[in-house]
Amino acid sequence: MYVTRFSLIRLQAVVVALLAAAASGAQVTAPNSPDISFTVSMSKPSTHLLEVEMRLQRSNGASHTDLVMPVWTPGSYLIREFERHVQDFAAEANGRALEWTKTNKNTWRITTNGAHEWRVTYRVYANELTVRTNELNSDHAFWNNAALLMYPDGFIKSPSTLRIVPRAGWKIATGLPPIADRANTFRAENFDILYDSPVELSDFKEIYFTVRDVAHRIVIDGDGNYDSMRLREGVRKIVEAQVSLFGEIPYHDYTFILHLRSAGGGGLEHLNSTALGFRRSNFATENGYQDFWSLVAHEFFHLWNVKRIRPDALGPFDYTKENYTRLLWVAEGITEYYGNLMVRRAGLMTDTAYLAHLAKQIQDFQNTPGRMEMSAEEASFDAWIKFYRPDENSVNSSISYYDKGELLGMLLDLEIRKRTRGSKSLDDVMRHLYTEYYQKGRNYAPADFQKTCELMAGGNMDQFFSRYVRGREELDYNAALNSAGLRLYNAGAGEMIAQPERSFLGAELEQTGDRLVVTSVRSGTPAYEQGLNARDQIVALDGARVNKDSFEARIAEKKPGETVRITVFRFDDLRTFEIRLGSRVDAPYRIVQLANSTDEQKQLYRAWLNTR
Repeated sequence: MYVTRFSLIRLQAVVVALLAAAASGAQVTAPNSPDISFTVSMSKPSTHLLEVEMRLQRSNGASHTDLVMPVWTPGSYLIREFERHVQDFAAEANGRALEWTKTNKNTWRITTNGAHEWRVTYRVYANELTVRTNELNSDHAFWNNAALLMYPDGFIKSPSTLRIVPRAGWKIATGLPPIADRANTFRAENFDILYDSPVELSDFKEIYFTVRDVAHRIVIDGDGNYDSMRLREGVRKIVEAQVSLFGEIPYHDYTFILHLRSAGGGGLEHLNSTALGFRRSNFATENGYQDFWSLVAHEFFHLWNVKRIRPDALGPFDYTKENYTRLLWVAEGITEYYGNLMVRRAGLMTDTAYLAHLAKQIQDFQNTPGRMEMSAEEASFDAWIKFYRPDENSVNSSISYYDKGELLGMLLDLEIRKRTRGSKSLDDVMRHLYTEYYQKGRNYAPADFQKTCELMAGGNMDQFFSRYVRGREELDYNAALNSAGLRLYNAGAGEMIAQPERSFLGAELEQTGDRLVVTSVRSGTPAYEQGLNARDQIVALDGARVNKDSFEARIAEKKPGETVRITVFRFDDLRTFEIRLGSRVDAPYRIVQLANSTDEQKQLYRAWLNTR
């Protein structure tokens, strides 16, 4: 019965929206738009081929039409060349074949000779399950419309319909609204919405809940060791916490598409849905649930930050090339900050656990040499060529805009709270961007974000942005944490009990079968300075054969300053290096509460983490 009720809510919402548009005189369909319809079938799932039929009707025929396949999908900043999976392309009108040719890698030009109605068919190979790509097999189908459906050049703002012919016994889940009198058929007001609505088909399980009378569902494909009630209540609490921050729900219904598999994971945000991947066995531990809550909270926060609060270049989209912005540290990094913070505010994580998470994030970032080579804005701009294509030197030359963005979010939040004595925060920054940019139909630029932070902080913040956002200076964590009565202890420094120094090499290792291989060497370490390279295969330490466990154990037995002989194969040549070991304090970073916190610090701490 709930499936019917969920669908009814969606249909009512669509009708209300259309009536409102008609009453206001707005055009539901752009003038001279073609009538565009798609049908997606899957007659032989075992072949992994999705079958697409695209029909176009135009009041004024043209000599030719270009059909364009997107080369990337919003939310994942890499050119993925979806057109490489297209095959068996054909075009016809009135039962007669039309000539066509490709004009570039992702554009098909059809010679229509003034025909008012014509169609194309093609198939797309779908055998890669990620939140960005397509998969079809005997168990299920999942696809992103940007990786499957073409658009007529010049008509990306036109509406379209999508009819799906599922395999027998399969249900359909998508954020697109259904058309009331047409089975398995959905409508998109434009191609941005169509491309922002992934589709799942299988005999999936469904979990439902409502927040402020708005329907939400979790669609689960695959088995896992989760507790259905705990899953439902946890996701509901995350939704409630985030809705409470912004004060309203900007969608008529929301669908979480969750793939549970033995490996892989991730998420991709959409306007009223998200696609999630998670390991099916990871619900066995509390840490596993914490990881899942963080994933859900991150992707759900995107429905505000990115999907509606949009950085300069991220919408309207150009689907044929890179869309550059220097704001991914906000779009993704601050979303990562809020993703974890909202798990705490929803009561699904203790404040102690949250502070431990922040300390671990700080430690990982401080152990990244690339933090001195790349700023947050530079990492954002270069995402298209760096973030999704890491190599063995990435740790030395670059940073993640997720990682630094999360830490910058924390610093900004605490700085604004400190300057305003708790009356304003980063929450107010996000609400201001929502009302002043999204609700007024405009995107924001880097300068706009800084000005909004300054507005809430009540003063100039150029030093912060020039040093930490546009620049590469070390982040001053304790200056921010102190405002909440906290202190970061750096690898044991300053603690009552001194931590011992241990020997340190500085090479990351991986055991593959009987091969022990160096995967990366961090700059400034003994391994880096004394000649060890990534891809070296280690065969002996001090003349004795080793594997990863024995190598690390024997290095740990050494004292800082001792010299070891490491024998490697490099390009099939045997070489031996004498390396003098360095030292480091092998202790985790910790964020602890100050013993003499003031009432103001305690109040700020409670407001920040929603704790008592």
